[in-house]
Amino acid sequence: MRGISKSFGSNMVLKDVDFALDGGEICALLGENGAGKSTLMNVLGGVFPADSGEIYIDGQKLEFTKPADSLAAGIAFIHQELNLINDLPVYENMYIGRELRVSGKRHGLLDLVRERRETEEMFRRMGMDLDPSAMVRDLDASYKQIAEITRAVMMNASLIIMDEPTTSLTDPEIDRVFRMVRALSEQGVGIVFISHKLREVTRLCTRYAVLRDGRMVAEGDVASVTTDGLARHMVGHDVRTESLQRERRLERSVLRAEGLSDSAHFRDISFDVRAGEILGITGLLGDGRSELFLSIFGAGSDYTGQVYLEDRPIKLGSTTQAIGCGIAYLPRDRKENGILKDMDILENGSITVWPIISKFGFIDKTRQGSLFDAQVKKLRIKMGRGTDIITSLSGGNQQKVVLSKWLSRNPKALILDNPTQGVDVGAKEEIYDIVMRLADERVAIIVLSSEAQEVIRLCDRVIVMYHGAVTGEVSGSRMNEHNIMRLATGAVDP
Repeated sequence: MRGISKSFGSNMVLKDVDFALDGGEICALLGENGAGKSTLMNVLGGVFPADSGEIYIDGQKLEFTKPADSLAAGIAFIHQELNLINDLPVYENMYIGRELRVSGKRHGLLDLVRERRETEEMFRRMGMDLDPSAMVRDLDASYKQIAEITRAVMMNASLIIMDEPTTSLTDPEIDRVFRMVRALSEQGVGIVFISHKLREVTRLCTRYAVLRDGRMVAEGDVASVTTDGLARHMVGHDVRTESLQRERRLERSVLRAEGLSDSAHFRDISFDVRAGEILGITGLLGDGRSELFLSIFGAGSDYTGQVYLEDRPIKLGSTTQAIGCGIAYLPRDRKENGILKDMDILENGSITVWPIISKFGFIDKTRQGSLFDAQVKKLRIKMGRGTDIITSLSGGNQQKVVLSKWLSRNPKALILDNPTQGVDVGAKEEIYDIVMRLADERVAIIVLSSEAQEVIRLCDRVIVMYHGAVTGEVSGSRMNEHNIMRLATGAVDP
């Protein structure tokens, strides 16, 4: 790609960018949210044309006016926004746009039997435990991601673009994906790997290229750079890595649970989080932590046991009741459960306060705007107009908008489920600062995270879960990756 430039209105997203990839190379494309990574790859993927610049594949100059052109040139794009159809089974999703036909039949009947058989065979070769006949809507996020990767492999592409492919995967699933990527590389397939997880980049990739503010600012061999160096290239300055823990005066209990169990996801869970405390809950996929706190928040399955809010027993039957009690929940999947894609930024950031700023069913627009403006300043949300659609923002700023709607209600307890998933290193530090400030303001905070490094840096103590049960709690010098992983894989504290 030579001299690629792209604007959206007055916003210049790409500025004369050069990018090259060799066959068999695994190149990390890095940058903060909004740096232009996805835009550059969308140009390569034929999603939209560049304003200027040229694209060469195998030395031949090509023009892509639609995704089908890019696909015909041997380019497969695994988007951050998964492109699967929920109302079709997995095997039909594998062949969308290149359906198999029954030979010798008139009217072009689809050969669904063959599609299913070949999908099943591919899953077997890749060691994937996934039923090709399962409906996509019934898959969790990790298996949807695996299905997307498998589809790209089945296209026999010579170049595969992976945009945040491991965001919702567990460590064993990430290892499996990495084995797939390395195998493809050995077969001469070029891989563009877009990720904010710099430790993954140093494990997997051979080269790196860094975009900042729409310009290519650094390139080189991964072996010659550290994660700190990559982060510095991305944000333009050194990024903090020290522990954020500090001495706090812990007072009253805010949210307490005793012996919580449901029929499928968690059993005999007890915990207590106090005002000003940051409690971490971690484990591997299937540990039950999200299901546990969704139930407490009134959005999950029924449970036995007792929850106390400020020592008062509660049993929440809906999220409305939870909000009224002073409990807020930032969901794990921002795209599906956090933002309302068809609403603008202001609406997304203020929806929780509508009941208290409305009269006779009409929203007080002046009060709505002033409440949201206060959060924009407090959280340093980078945005244009409040009437812009929410999806026009970067992932980190979308996350801040979702957080702003909860902070507008001044919660007593704030549950953050994977709060920095899919955001860049700079936005991650900003979110950490927000969490620390809220703890200083005496909010009780629970951080659910699959990243051991995150809970170690941020939390006062960490509870570890495995298959729905608590295997132990770590704090102080015992709060390290080794102990957390040991407990997360089933070992129990003596």
